[in-house]
Amino acid sequence: MTKPSIHTFGELKNSGYNSRSIKEEMRQNLIPMLKAGKHPFKGIFGYEDSVLPAVERGILAAHDILLLGLRGQAKTRIARQMVELLDEWIPCIKESELNEDPMAPITKEWQEQVVLQGDDLEIDWIHRNDRFFEKLATPDTTVADLIGDIDPIKAANEKLSFSDDRVIHYGMIPRAHRSIFVINELPDLQPRLQVSLFNILQEGDIQIRGFQKRLPLDLQFVFTANPEDYTNRGSIVTPLKDRIGSQIHTHYPEDLETALKITAQESAQIASLYPNIEVSALAKEIIEQLAFSARESSFIDAGSGVSARMTISAYEALLTTAERRRLIEGAKQSSVRLTDFYGTISAIVGKVELVYEGEQEGAQSVAENLLGQAVKAAYERYFPKFRNLKRTNDNNPFLSIQDWFSAGGKIELLDDFSSKEYANALDVDALNAFVKKHWKNKIEAPQEFLKEMVLWSLAEYSQVNKERTNVKTDFNDLFGNMISGLSPEE
Repeated sequence: MTKPSIHTFGELKNSGYNSRSIKEEMRQNLIPMLKAGKHPFKGIFGYEDSVLPAVERGILAAHDILLLGLRGQAKTRIARQMVELLDEWIPCIKESELNEDPMAPITKEWQEQVVLQGDDLEIDWIHRNDRFFEKLATPDTTVADLIGDIDPIKAANEKLSFSDDRVIHYGMIPRAHRSIFVINELPDLQPRLQVSLFNILQEGDIQIRGFQKRLPLDLQFVFTANPEDYTNRGSIVTPLKDRIGSQIHTHYPEDLETALKITAQESAQIASLYPNIEVSALAKEIIEQLAFSARESSFIDAGSGVSARMTISAYEALLTTAERRRLIEGAKQSSVRLTDFYGTISAIVGKVELVYEGEQEGAQSVAENLLGQAVKAAYERYFPKFRNLKRTNDNNPFLSIQDWFSAGGKIELLDDFSSKEYANALDVDALNAFVKKHWKNKIEAPQEFLKEMVLWSLAEYSQVNKERTNVKTDFNDLFGNMISGLSPEE
C-alpha cells in the first residue's frame, strides 16, 4: 500500500480520520485477527499454548509488557513482530520531531501552530516499520539518552531562556511517541534510570533537570529481562514492576519436534549454501539433543540457560565440517558423519556458561561429554538400551560386537576418510548384523552413520574404548586397552 495522498490538516479531517492511542490501535487490529483464527506472531514455535496467548491477552488489556526469560527464548522477536499490529500508515504533523498527531499535538509549540495554521497545517505519514524503537540497557545509558536534556546550543541559536521548555533536547523515549519502545535487558538499567520511567508509564509526564513537563506520551512499552536470580548485575525495581501490566515468562522448547522446527527455520539460509551435503534426520535430532543434554548437565549453569542459538551455530558448523571434508576429497556429494560432530565443539563452548566443576573439567571436555550424551540419548530412542548385561548372557544383543573387540578388533576413523574408506572401516559383520536386526527405519539415516552411533553409544556405556585425537577417532576393546597400559610389574 502506498503512502496516503492527504497533505493538509483540513484534508485529513474531511477524510473522516479518527486518531486513537497506540494501545487501542493494536487492540483493535488484534481483535479481527483472533476472530478469524489468525495470530500476529509468525515463525515462533513452542509458544502457541503458553507465551503467545499471554502476550495477546496483554495487548487486549492495553498493558505494557515484560517478557521474562533466559537467553535465546525469542523475547526480542516477539517484540519486533508486534509492529504487524500497527496501522500501516498514520498521519503526523510535518517537521514535528515527536511525530505528533495533528488531532492531538502534545507540545506547546505545535498546539499553537495548529491554532495558527488551521486547515493549512502540513501533515506527513509514518509507516509502521518506522514506529519501532529499541534500546539495549547498558551501564553507560543516561537519563539524557532516554528522556532528554537541556540543549545550550539550541538555546543560544534561538535566543531562548533556559526557563523556556523549548531548550529541551528530547531523548529516545519522547521521540518514540506513538510507537512501540523496547528496552532489552531491563535489569541492567541503573535503578535511577528505572525510576525515571515511573511517571512516563503512569502519569505521562517527564522530568528533565529543572523542568517537570506534562507530555502525554503515547507508547507501547515492551521490556525484556533475564530472571533476576541469574543476572546478578541488577534487578528491576519494585515500583517499576508494579507499573508494568503483564509479566510473561518465556521458556525453551519442551520437545524435540519443536526444537527441530526452530533450527530448520533459523539455519535455512546457510543450509541452502551447501546443497551437496546430505544431513540425515537422525543427525538433526542429535544436534537438537545437544541443547537438551546441556540443560541437564551438571557442568553447565542452569540459571544461565542454553540458547537456541547454540544448536543453530552447531548445525552450521556441522554443515561446514562436512563440506570441508567433501572439498578435500573432491567428491560431488557427501553425507554428514558422526565424527563431523567434533567440528561443532567450537560452536558449543562459546554458548554455555560453566559452573565451577565444569571449569575444572575444561570447556573442550564438557563439549565432548555433551556430544556423547546427545548421541546416547538419540541411540536409545531407536536401539536396545544397555542394562548391565553380562557377556555370557544369551539375551545380550551386544555380545557379538563385544566379542569382536575382545578378539582384537579395532576401528579407526580418520576425519578425512573418503566415502569408500569410511564405509570399509565400518564394514564389520557384528555391527552390520546388529543394525540390520534392531534398526526399524523409524527415521532416515545412512547405514554407516547408524553403525558409528552404535559404537559411540557403547563407548558411553563403557563397553568399548573410544579415543579421540585431532584427526581421527579410534574404537577398541576397553579391557584390552586397560591391560596394554599397565607395566609388566602391575
